[in-house]
Amino acid sequence: MYHPACWIVFTATTALLFIPGVPVRSGDATFPKAMDNVTVRQGESATLRCTVDERVTRVAWLNRSTILYAGNDKWSIDNRVVILSNTKTQYSIKIHNVDIYDEGPYTCSVQTDNHPKASRVHLIVQVPPQIVNISSDITVNEGSSVTLMCLAFGRPEPTVTWRHFSGKGQTFVSEDEYLEITGITREQSGEYECSAVNDVAVPDMRKVKVTVNYPPYISNAKNTGASVGQKGILQCEASAVPVAEFQWFKEDTRLANGLEGVRIESKGRLSTLTFFNVSEKDYGNYTCVATNKLGNTNASIILYGPGAVHDGGNAASRVAAGLCLWATLLARLLLDF
Repeated sequence: MYHPACWIVFTATTALLFIPGVPVRSGDATFPKAMDNVTVRQGESATLRCTVDERVTRVAWLNRSTILYAGNDKWSIDNRVVILSNTKTQYSIKIHNVDIYDEGPYTCSVQTDNHPKASRVHLIVQVPPQIVNISSDITVNEGSSVTLMCLAFGRPEPTVTWRHFSGKGQTFVSEDEYLEITGITREQSGEYECSAVNDVAVPDMRKVKVTVNYPPYISNAKNTGASVGQKGILQCEASAVPVAEFQWFKEDTRLANGLEGVRIESKGRLSTLTFFNVSEKDYGNYTCVATNKLGNTNASIILYGPGAVHDGGNAASRVAAGLCLWATLLARLLLDF
């Protein structure tokens, strides 16, 4: 049985030998022989093995200058560190539930014929990618500048990429922690997915929803024909964020829902004006007005009767038709003259 005080001196001397600039005495470069670098994932167990032989009289495992085990005696207060084997050919320890602070150099130190020798192994701890901070969902007006942030941690350092999900599918946007969008458009609204990848485990992915406000524009408003006594429906469709509110006018008079056999229904992008029993006085020009907090727009829609000639609401076509008719009449007058 060795004297504890002597072993303390031995282990302290061994640790001192690994201060930069102090060489290790070794008659045999292959003895003792530790493993190559050991790579484990965070939370797994790491086994550190050291090959020895019958010449060894004292053995110890150190983490930097801290003694973990000396022979069978445990010096570390960390209950995750246990001895696996202490035989004539192998001296091994295991570290359970490895964490990132366990990463670094470990030294197998032996004593033979009063000469300390050592071998070093480096423990590498891999950490799955984890997104630790990401921008919250955001609402902006069209034309604004937007910066989205996605900070991730892992070992090796993860690669961060952004993808945009919209009604047209998904598209790659950027490979950076920060995504900057200058002069954002309505087409750039939707979900932006941040993905952190380092090949240690499955990617960590999170999404940010970007809502882009824009003023209304009327995408569909067509003239409609209906016979007297029949039902007539005028439709007005407007795209806007926030959703537009609709109003209907005839000439300068705003129409109220339920009055004079008229019903106004607005749901989402579509507003309808329904005449349950069309009369002669219902024919004419109606105006649909769509409004939200960013602005408003309007469109003219005609309810006409049988035999009336209409061009589907195209004002330019109506002007051209009028000019054509005027030119025809003028030509006939000139010929008669």
